[in-house]
Amino acid sequence: MSALPKLAVWKFASCDGCQLSLLDLEDHLLALAGKVTIAYFLEASSTVLPGPYDVSLVEGSITTPEDAHRIKQVRRQSRLVATIGACATAGGIQALRNFTDVRDYIPVVYAHPEYIKTLDKSTPISDHIPVDFQLPGCPINKNQLLEFIKALLQGRTPRLADESVCLACKIKGNICVMVAEGVPCLGPVTHAGCGALCPTYHRGCYGCYGPKEAANTASLSARCRHLGLSDQDIVRLFRTFNAYAEPFRQESLAHE
Repeated sequence: MSALPKLAVWKFASCDGCQLSLLDLEDHLLALAGKVTIAYFLEASSTVLPGPYDVSLVEGSITTPEDAHRIKQVRRQSRLVATIGACATAGGIQALRNFTDVRDYIPVVYAHPEYIKTLDKSTPISDHIPVDFQLPGCPINKNQLLEFIKALLQGRTPRLADESVCLACKIKGNICVMVAEGVPCLGPVTHAGCGALCPTYHRGCYGCYGPKEAANTASLSARCRHLGLSDQDIVRLFRTFNAYAEPFRQESLAHE
């Protein structure tokens, strides 16, 4: 009988929310544990098995020289690498530092800044190593993660939603908050995955799942101007959980 596939879960600069989404699978996680060997997952267990690993799930962005070195070690030990969450796929909320000089803030935050070793920017994992799959979200959708792992075990391509949040709103029967209430919303340019959570409660989408492919951010900005938003407002709109994702980054820079 062949050995079970070995799964590793790694943390870099992040809040651990995406790892908690994996633990939140609850009963599904118990079934999954019978299909794979969880070889490295410090959020859940102190057990550490040596590589190589069949699949590595990576949460978090790269912010320190040590992490830039460590992620290369993860890549060398892993057959497949999947980044999970906005930090790993786009640099995360901490990538807001990329629009300024982080050295201006270190003395304000830390009593002994001389002990702090950090990179100038917070960058996604794909800036440092080849990545095989990316699961966006802040945090990731646990059902999408389950589908991803099941697909790998079954030797098929994962069936993951690729529509925008707008379609999710249509499916739920939501009235468009931007059209009906004049609320700025990133839904038209954001990847679905949350079930249109914020628009369901009459709030604009914050872009937690990152930019959809071919996102027409310029058109959305023009609409926001029509709603009365200033350039500064538009910059703030695009600079949230996925601020350094290319389409959002470029659109915010266009309004500085």
